[in-house]
Amino acid sequence: MNVSETLSEVKNYIDGKFERNGQNSMDVLSPLDGSKISSIPLSTIQDVDSAVQAAKKAFPSWSDMTFKERVQIFFRYRTLLEKNMEELTELVQLENGKTYGEAKAEVEKSMELCEFAVSIPQIITNEVQEVSKGVECRIERKPLGVVASITPFNFPNMVPHWTLPNALVLGNTMVMKPSELVPLSTVRMAELLKEAGLPDGVFNIVNGGKEVVEAICDHEDIKAVSFVGSTKVAKIVYKRATSNLKRCVALGGAKNHLLVLPDANPEMTASNVVASMSGCAGQRCMAASVMVGVDKVQHIIDRMVEEAKTIIPGENLGSVITKEAKERIEGYIAEAEKNGAKILLDGRNATVKGKEGGYYVGPTIIDYVTTDMSVAREEIFGPVISILRAKDLDEAIEIENGSNYGNAAAVFTQSGGLAKQVMERASAGMIGVNIGVPVPREPFSFGGWNESKFGVGDITGRSSIEFWTQNKKTTIKWNPEAKTNWMS
Repeated sequence: MNVSETLSEVKNYIDGKFERNGQNSMDVLSPLDGSKISSIPLSTIQDVDSAVQAAKKAFPSWSDMTFKERVQIFFRYRTLLEKNMEELTELVQLENGKTYGEAKAEVEKSMELCEFAVSIPQIITNEVQEVSKGVECRIERKPLGVVASITPFNFPNMVPHWTLPNALVLGNTMVMKPSELVPLSTVRMAELLKEAGLPDGVFNIVNGGKEVVEAICDHEDIKAVSFVGSTKVAKIVYKRATSNLKRCVALGGAKNHLLVLPDANPEMTASNVVASMSGCAGQRCMAASVMVGVDKVQHIIDRMVEEAKTIIPGENLGSVITKEAKERIEGYIAEAEKNGAKILLDGRNATVKGKEGGYYVGPTIIDYVTTDMSVAREEIFGPVISILRAKDLDEAIEIENGSNYGNAAAVFTQSGGLAKQVMERASAGMIGVNIGVPVPREPFSFGGWNESKFGVGDITGRSSIEFWTQNKKTTIKWNPEAKTNWMS
């Protein structure tokens, strides 16, 4: 497939074939300029069932393969990701609006996720022990069966790889529902997986909206569901999936607090905070959303403003995903200004020459925000940071702890003792010290706390192995002459 060729329509991928059954459709627009780039089918319950039946049929032979046979496919697939790097990068840019560097980094992270998946056989060797004379107990990890992954718009290549490689290497088969806003990357993934040798039916794609999500949560043959998206929808998916007796891990939104102390390195802090709030146009659950300035940090704020002025929409700042997203983000800025906050840098009404139909918001820094304002409490999901002031570290931590979310928090300081206080007391699943985007790398897992995650365990790394498998315990006795004891 050549990215320069407009994709007239996206099709579902079921049992190794792309198909469309005459459903209603929805246009897919590029946020770069607002142009139509494709359309997707608004699939039905019947389409979901077709995908599940294909995955169910493929499961016995796929799960019966050895780990070595399964990982060989993902070795080849990882190589194909690298071989097709430019094309995959362009796809992410086209459908999501990221800059070239951000899109390429996303594909590189997908490769890293595959590298972890192919290491899984070295991690989960079975446990065996002679628990009594002549009696052996064994624990083996077994796949669940058909599983599902519902993925978001903000990382169309990377987030599917949070679940796909691990779940499949562990022996499951999968139905994936990508965001209806960014379906193109997932299509290409399916093609590359088939080229790598993945058997038909092991991986299936069903496009669409709410009806597809509900059908996944309700289908009796789907054993586990992963979800990444807003907290509002994550709650709904988690409740619906678990009420149907499925495993579920659902990652929601975030309101990440960066605590900046007076002794922080000004240059490093300013560049890190601004990069965190503006990277991927702020459309990531690890973005800096609130800066809590502790005591005398005006010199750092001034430097942040100057740093942010070098970030230009259409050059080193990508678009937001839709026109509605742009309007919502700018509405938050207007509301903060109306309620008395001071706009230090205003990114509203941004346009890019030659792409006037695109959806751009410039970097925005809002000072003198109070905890009751919407910009301090709600996820904006744009290149916007709100600055709150605290008299000391205790007050700053209290502000952070007051958030309903708990994805990430960070502290900027040169004091190990103060950093340790934040590490111990911040109510978040991922903590950074002098790092604006504290994303763990493999094999460490990704996942937040509070209303940023619902379910047990994390979605990546070692923790994901627990989610995608179940333990089979076997007790064996062969020797009838063994000494009689309590196990006999």
